[in-house]
Amino acid sequence: MSTQNDEPAIAQHFKKFDDLKVRWDANTLFVESNGLPDHRMMVGIRSWQQQVPLPQPFTGSNAWQIPLHPKLADKPISAKDNLYRGAIALAVNGVPIFNALNNRGDDAFLAGELDEFGGHCGRGDDYHYHVAPVHLEKIVGPGNPIAFALDGFPIYGLTEADGSPVGKLDEFNGQFDPQGRYHYHATTTYPYINGGMRGVVTVRGDQIEPQPRDSPLRPALQPLRGATITDFKTSKEQSVLTYRLRGQTGTVTYSPVDSETWKFIYKEPDGNTRTETYKRRPRQDDRRGEGPPPPRPNDRRTPRRG
Repeated sequence: MSTQNDEPAIAQHFKKFDDLKVRWDANTLFVESNGLPDHRMMVGIRSWQQQVPLPQPFTGSNAWQIPLHPKLADKPISAKDNLYRGAIALAVNGVPIFNALNNRGDDAFLAGELDEFGGHCGRGDDYHYHVAPVHLEKIVGPGNPIAFALDGFPIYGLTEADGSPVGKLDEFNGQFDPQGRYHYHATTTYPYINGGMRGVVTVRGDQIEPQPRDSPLRPALQPLRGATITDFKTSKEQSVLTYRLRGQTGTVTYSPVDSETWKFIYKEPDGNTRTETYKRRPRQDDRRGEGPPPPRPNDRRTPRRG
């Protein structure tokens, strides 16, 4: 294990956020987080699968792993028809970033699945982004990465460090700087983030490995068609998600009973109320994300352009 004097340069980008912890060895930066940002979540989603943001145990052996010495791959992996499971990058605030396409092959942004910051929750009530979190530029400052792809290469914002327009990008939203260093950029249209893995990664079952597992609390629910999320308030004691459905208001209120148990109160738009208590359970499979199982490769759709 390296000493503090050997701290890798990329560690500083994550240290701007108080709730994160970093450690490293000679080859890897480990980032620990609960997967939740400090901005408002969920508001604006109009295609909702009834998930809500819950803290995740991305700590210890389940921490995020970023290669410190990324290498370009001989055969890069495109996200157009690969990597439909799990994260492909980690924002510097500790929130994972998934493929811009959901695992049905649709652009999650165009489908109305994302909130005002480009995020939503998966089936494990795990919050994540599907587009570049460009709002982080105001925190990290111009010219600093807003995320790192899981191949180790940094992801920058919508402009170059000096504020000038970004030059020509390859199909992965990447380019080389004058020193020959590869990096990705955010864009306002597909693929929004890194459009795949230009660097060397290990992929198993259409997912980059290793990466953390979420820890589900509730059973996966079905989409609530026609619902729009209008508000979300959260504190250490309680969180309340408010939505509108056919002109009526519903809420999901939830709070921790202990470290492994949560109480949920569902107030339906028709006025009915029910209370459920859930205990966190180990994940039975390693498929992360939302929606039905991924289609076969030859069924995947060409992404729509924004």
